[in-house]
Amino acid sequence: MTERLRVATLNIWCRHGDWPARREILRDGFRALQPDLVALQETVVGDGDDQVAELFDDEYYVIHQGRRTPDGVGCSIVSRWEPVRVDEIDLCVTERVDPEDFPGRSTVAEFATPLGPVLFVQHKPDWQVDRERERELQAVTTAAEVEKLAADRDVHVILAGDFDARPETASVRFWTGRQSLGDLSVNYQDVWEFARPGESGHTFTLENPQIVAEADWGRIPPRRIDYLMVRCNERGPTLRILSADRLFDTPVNGVFGSDHFGVTAELELP
Repeated sequence: MTERLRVATLNIWCRHGDWPARREILRDGFRALQPDLVALQETVVGDGDDQVAELFDDEYYVIHQGRRTPDGVGCSIVSRWEPVRVDEIDLCVTERVDPEDFPGRSTVAEFATPLGPVLFVQHKPDWQVDRERERELQAVTTAAEVEKLAADRDVHVILAGDFDARPETASVRFWTGRQSLGDLSVNYQDVWEFARPGESGHTFTLENPQIVAEADWGRIPPRRIDYLMVRCNERGPTLRILSADRLFDTPVNGVFGSDHFGVTAELELP
């Protein structure tokens, strides 16, 4: 059989809402999915508390972002393989980015996989709707560091995370090669756009009532803001995108797994 990678991303919404019920939904869902690499946002870690450990079995390695908010919120990576190296990228790019409120880092973890070396990039920029300038600068900062790490190596790069930006925004257009920012251009293939052309794929929507449970997000339209992308060479993505699906987009006994829907994809060598 052809070796494949199953990757996923999900903002797990800390412990908000009915966490005991959500924990079982997420744990059962990830067990059924059997992913190889997962990017998780808004995980709570600290003082003996590890929210990710409640969701994944011991067969997985977990990498927690170093910088976190005072109450332990940050991002994490889950993998079948032990990382070869881990780098963190500072995203505190303007005076408006407060590290007390926002962890402000991307994480790049390298793994030796059956498809060859993979850089798995967990990217979580600013969330505020009026901070597209910060998201642009954060995208350029992360992309530039990834280019240094990839250099001329034969390595695949998978970009994942809650970008808090719609596909038509400048920061996402930059990632997908539709425009340059500053003096840099890159091209990453959005897996949803490739595998589900024409489908909205909203991941933050009033279909999920939990997005208004603790904050009023009902004033903005449904959005697709959670992404998986594959870095391209001069011909296209270095990994073939076989499928893309939403995760946790159906309630269980009236409860959704998170306030976001996740994204998953299967990838293989071209």
